[in-house]
Amino acid sequence: MRVDKKILPVGWTVSTIEDIADVNPRLNKAGIPDDLNISFVPMPAVGAESGSIDVSEERSFKEVKKGFTAFKEGDVLFAKITPCMENGKMAIVPKVKNDFGFGSTEFHVLRPKEGIDARYIYYYVSSKSFRGEAERYMTGAVGQRRVTTPYLKACEIPIAPPEQQKRIVGEIEKQFSRLDEAVANLKRVKANLKRYKAAVLKAAVEGKLLESGSKEKWPEEPIDVAIESLDQGWSPRCERVPSDDIKTWGVIKTSAVQSMSFEEKENKKLPAKLKPRLNLELRPGDLLITRAGPRKRVGVACLVKKTRPRLILCDKVYRIRCTTDVVIPEFLELVLNAPHIIDKLDELKTGISDSGVNLTQKRFRELIVPLPPLQVQARIIDEVQFRLTVNEELEKLIEDNLKRAERLRQSILSSAFSGKIIN
Repeated sequence: MRVDKKILPVGWTVSTIEDIADVNPRLNKAGIPDDLNISFVPMPAVGAESGSIDVSEERSFKEVKKGFTAFKEGDVLFAKITPCMENGKMAIVPKVKNDFGFGSTEFHVLRPKEGIDARYIYYYVSSKSFRGEAERYMTGAVGQRRVTTPYLKACEIPIAPPEQQKRIVGEIEKQFSRLDEAVANLKRVKANLKRYKAAVLKAAVEGKLLESGSKEKWPEEPIDVAIESLDQGWSPRCERVPSDDIKTWGVIKTSAVQSMSFEEKENKKLPAKLKPRLNLELRPGDLLITRAGPRKRVGVACLVKKTRPRLILCDKVYRIRCTTDVVIPEFLELVLNAPHIIDKLDELKTGISDSGVNLTQKRFRELIVPLPPLQVQARIIDEVQFRLTVNEELEKLIEDNLKRAERLRQSILSSAFSGKIIN
């Protein structure tokens, strides 16, 4: 990364990372007993974007001395692999046991030299302008790309005089503190809106949302009575790019199915040499539910309210076409997203590990759901739509403000390292 010297204040210089920090310094291992317990930091112990770090894990020196990165208090840890680097996994090391520790093999360590504040380095390499540039020069195969040591050493950094470094860091942290408080408030409101949505869906499915305020005696039946057809899709070997042209066929990914939201852009392009299975093409009115994958992603349901042509159902998703004289598809979508029904679905999943479970057709068809008269279903759909429309507008406003806060955070860093933040 190159720095434009013309924008820097008088008295500032431009150095390389190697000039101002020891990059991946070696630890003299002589005399360290193998059975000595030392602090160890695996990659999950460092928070993305937050700078948080957990140094409580201990391992014996014998377990970590091969290939792991040595660090000590005050060092900056910088994740070098994708996607951890892009996500901002980095931290300043606090005090550790025995005055040194080890981290994942996928961290770079930056040890500030005399006259350089560790926080100054930390904030510079945490900026998205720095990480975005570094991402361009990552090497390796897809999924295993990394920032190399030679590249990192050669990166340029604007250096303020030592007394200004402390003022800059102090101003960054003061402004970040205010911003963090505002972001925390936005996230609290977002969580409350999520709880409200869940409460509305629960009340709707339990018959407590309409004016009567009390549940009529609704019949409860296996969901099978409301299913005209239940199809499982197709997972051919697709291209790695999406089909963004309605003239080309695409196969949806499971990520296309979100709670009460269908994301048609989440698909993979079907190779031209493969003949599309026309019977699996999605159309408005199809109800989708994920059937295989990590536990939290199985049983996620949405109604396809609109979709582009030439999108095919994938193998890990069921497509439900409803018996329309029994249930309105929009009502069944509400049912499958109600919290207590989600809990029931969770009990129906099979698998020995949460990283991979299944929802079989047999078990899914046995799910007991409420089926009020069609006219009641229609009234409930209208009431839920009325209540959740306002909720969704507020959620969008909060998301926009969270994005604005992140842009402001990056603007603060940009001002800091061009000398404008303390002028």
